[in-house]
Amino acid sequence: MTQNGRHNSPVAHGFPHLDTVRKAITALFRRLSYEGILAYGASLAPAEAAFADAEDLYLGAHRVASAVVRALRLPDARMVVAFRAMTEAASVELTAGPEYFVEVNERFRTHRRDLAAALAHEAAHVLLHRLDLAFPTTAENEILTDTAAAYLGAGWLLLDAYREDALTHQKLGYLTPEEFGYVLAKRGRLLGEDLSSWFTSPQAYEAYVRGRALADRDHRLPPLAAAPWAERRRYAHGRRTGAAAPGAAYRFEGRGGALRVDFPCPVCAQRLRLPAGRGRLTARCGLCRTELDVDT
Repeated sequence: MTQNGRHNSPVAHGFPHLDTVRKAITALFRRLSYEGILAYGASLAPAEAAFADAEDLYLGAHRVASAVVRALRLPDARMVVAFRAMTEAASVELTAGPEYFVEVNERFRTHRRDLAAALAHEAAHVLLHRLDLAFPTTAENEILTDTAAAYLGAGWLLLDAYREDALTHQKLGYLTPEEFGYVLAKRGRLLGEDLSSWFTSPQAYEAYVRGRALADRDHRLPPLAAAPWAERRRYAHGRRTGAAAPGAAYRFEGRGGALRVDFPCPVCAQRLRLPAGRGRLTARCGLCRTELDVDT
């Protein structure tokens, strides 16, 4: 896990990893199933992640680690936490278990409010290791790990650890703050969860709002019936020509009466295919079971 500390270059923003994030969400649904995702319905509560200065360092670290493990549904995993000088925020030794050894940056001895965030990323590594779920490259795997932590209820802490002012730039994890907000909004929409009041960092809350706006926009893209008029007009033109506008999330396949539109499910990002030109209909995603109001 990387971190930006004092006097480092400003934190990256925006959505540079969005394609990989969406692939990660699809992969989680495929590996865990719809019912499996629903089992992660309760996020790690702020009280469970809190770590007071007066609490014993190692007992408190073990308590917080145990709470993160429970949140990610790793009941038979024990995380042993050690502190040492290191460049990264934390690292985990992936073994067969049941004990996993996590080393965290010694700065967390005193900056305890962010310890749970660092542990959330490492616990997500353990979960993915046990699920045998991985992407081809190290960079993609780190995006997958952050996405899993956030989508499964512990990674909101990684966003809350983001703080930026004139002297300090801190961000834990590999997603941008806005990408964390996007994933958390996706989770919240599926599970009926709103984390708005949980953020202690004003910058984290602002990033969450920006990410939520993009997540909401996914539900208003053609051929979804909620798409605005201008988007519907571009879609209709593309359907007539058989070619989607540059940058469109949908694409057309075939021609004439066999023309089909291929587009991502706004919930799990799995690609769906429907006959084009059939008007208003209800489609059901076979992966996340979402019913979609569509106008093809």
